[in-house]
Amino acid sequence: MASTRIYRTAGTPTLNTKHTISMWFKRTKLTYGDCFLMDGWQDANNRFKLAFDASDRLECYNTHGGSYKFNVVTNRRFRDTAAFYHLVIRIDTTQASASDRVRVYVNGTEEESFSTYTDATQDDANNVVNESGATISIGDYQGGGNAFEGLMTHVHFIDGTSYAPTTFGETDSTSGIWVPKTAPSVTYGNNGFFLKFENSGNLDLDSSGNNLTFTTSGTLTQNVDTPSNVFATLNGINAGGGTTALSNGNLSYTRTDYNHNARSTLGFTKGKWYWEQKQSDNSTRIGLITSGFTNNLDTDSTDAYYGTYANGGVYLTNSTNGTSWQITNNDTSRSVTTYSSAIGASAGDILMGAVDADAGKLWFGVNGTWMNSGNPAGGTNNQITFTNGSPDELQVYAGFGTSSSRTVNFNFGSGFFGTTAVASANADANGFGAFEYAVPSGFYSICTKNIKEFG
Repeated sequence: MASTRIYRTAGTPTLNTKHTISMWFKRTKLTYGDCFLMDGWQDANNRFKLAFDASDRLECYNTHGGSYKFNVVTNRRFRDTAAFYHLVIRIDTTQASASDRVRVYVNGTEEESFSTYTDATQDDANNVVNESGATISIGDYQGGGNAFEGLMTHVHFIDGTSYAPTTFGETDSTSGIWVPKTAPSVTYGNNGFFLKFENSGNLDLDSSGNNLTFTTSGTLTQNVDTPSNVFATLNGINAGGGTTALSNGNLSYTRTDYNHNARSTLGFTKGKWYWEQKQSDNSTRIGLITSGFTNNLDTDSTDAYYGTYANGGVYLTNSTNGTSWQITNNDTSRSVTTYSSAIGASAGDILMGAVDADAGKLWFGVNGTWMNSGNPAGGTNNQITFTNGSPDELQVYAGFGTSSSRTVNFNFGSGFFGTTAVASANADANGFGAFEYAVPSGFYSICTKNIKEFG
């Protein structure tokens, strides 16, 4: 979610010396200021804050009467935009040991390195996030303007009990990945809630059994990207223009020049893969680059957008809004050839990409029809043939062909182009993803479960 806040007013707590916060989140944009996960607000002197600071460190504090009741700031910096984090905050001021009164866990492991650590006073009950009359917000703070940029799921707030992270997560025996327990056994207390964000008709539904009512300011968008199966997005760390060029969960890329590119967060060295992208004009590029591709500019300005030759990629550019396409192979000599197709593409059209990384073949299509009567499932009539040498990891490429402002919206299976949902939700053979057009037989969406099996 972006510029979205979910909030309610707390009632009388069950017990305000103990509470637990558990949430799964994926950052899609790194900001240069506070980025709120959760907030509790009575007034400027009485508040609870759980946020990332300008250095991407996690900060959690509680003030009462203008003084800190506790304040912890991690040394760890949270800058991974490709994966979900599981965060648990345990507060129990009844503990005799000061270091046990506020505990922070990330992916099941307790944080032990802090740039700031101010202990809570034993038996202190002035925890604003759980006080009667306080406003509890998820995704931003009461004043707004410091919204969390990314995805959230399985947000738990527990009133009256301190629970270990193993209550909410576990290590998957097959993948070895820390994953959510979808129905943890907990007692929520009077102010407790459980936001799954899974009911498409009521995304801020409380599933705790308390049936608490929330208000949503902004727009919540449902996404298939989950901690158990992470889908590719564009990588803000590697994108030309940085995270400011990306939006809509890092699936929209906007640039005003062609000297930069973006790439997908997930890559592969083998297997067969499918994706879609919707162009804003006739100059979108579709293809692959290697993980070694750079944004370094060459001295020859005409070659600037191709990056480093030896670590380049292969892609197709619709440069004339007609049937003439340019194929670029970024090998050691860089070659550009013209490809004639009966299919043109213009603003609003949806391009399809299919790659067989083992055979070194790329197919492209427009609005449901493969170019040159291509048949990815049959392995025939591909537009590009390439050699996957090392093999270097291949990643989906995002780029443009001219220097005016434009946007490209990617669908790696989330079911949206920007904020527009696909009209037909076509999944791959494993049941993953929601695409506008049918996924070719034998090809799969780019997500962690499929990569583990095929990539």
